[in-house]
Amino acid sequence: MDVVQLVGWLCALGAGAIGGFFFAFSVCVMGALGRQPAPLAIAAMQAINIVVLNALFLGAFLGTAALCLIAVGLALLDWQGGSSACLLAASALYVLGSFFVTMRCNVPRNEALAVVSPDSAEGERLWRDYLSTWTRWNHVRCVASLGAGGLFGAANMV
Repeated sequence: MDVVQLVGWLCALGAGAIGGFFFAFSVCVMGALGRQPAPLAIAAMQAINIVVLNALFLGAFLGTAALCLIAVGLALLDWQGGSSACLLAASALYVLGSFFVTMRCNVPRNEALAVVSPDSAEGERLWRDYLSTWTRWNHVRCVASLGAGGLFGAANMV
């Protein structure tokens, strides 16, 4: 196995893990929180947003984004046709659809939720929008991460 293949497999593993994490939120966590009264759901999500900032999650999430940039460089330096094209497409999908969407769409909503009082009218209003909008963007990053993982795997099969 050469360096390009190793980076591709590490990216596939990272994108798959992150995609699975986002999938669990899309199909379970947000649905469960949506069934709770707003103050309870807000408090729970505020706690989740603190706990998620840990070395394991951030290592996988940010590490995969960094490896994607390395994969782009390797693919361009040693162009191998279809496998290199898959690496480029997978990297773009992860960086834009997972990393960029997170930073631009989900994190600002998390920051707004972090400062609201769970028992306030403002909190209830914010939660209604948060639940639908945050979850919609989470679906995007879930699909992007899982799609990127599949493309990284395909890059090593071509």
